[in-house]
Amino acid sequence: MAAAESSPLTTHVLNTSDGVPGAKMALSLHRLDSKLMIWTMITVGTTNEDGRCPGLISQETFIPGMYKLRFETGLYWEGLGKTSFYPYVEIVFTIHNPTQKFHLPLLISPFSYSTYRGN
Repeated sequence: MAAAESSPLTTHVLNTSDGVPGAKMALSLHRLDSKLMIWTMITVGTTNEDGRCPGLISQETFIPGMYKLRFETGLYWEGLGKTSFYPYVEIVFTIHNPTQKFHLPLLISPFSYSTYRGN
């Protein structure tokens, strides 16, 4: 993974049903190849105890295009001994200006999720 300080893209998972960070959740970052129309994996990671995954991508490799963050929510809930309706959550977004900072929080419960663009 890229250095945390230089990552222009950050995320934070919050388990709203238990009121705690979404710790130890596997996730991956992908970029769409606009010519071939296939997703290319850029990196994989796991959220830390605070529900964050620093160092998703370096400023140098963060270029304009379509991206997705995939969160393995089903495995997360399974690890807590719970069932979930969503086996994973994918947040698809478009980057026009990669010099900006982007923060994509994910708020989850076993039967719902929400996200928004922060900074």
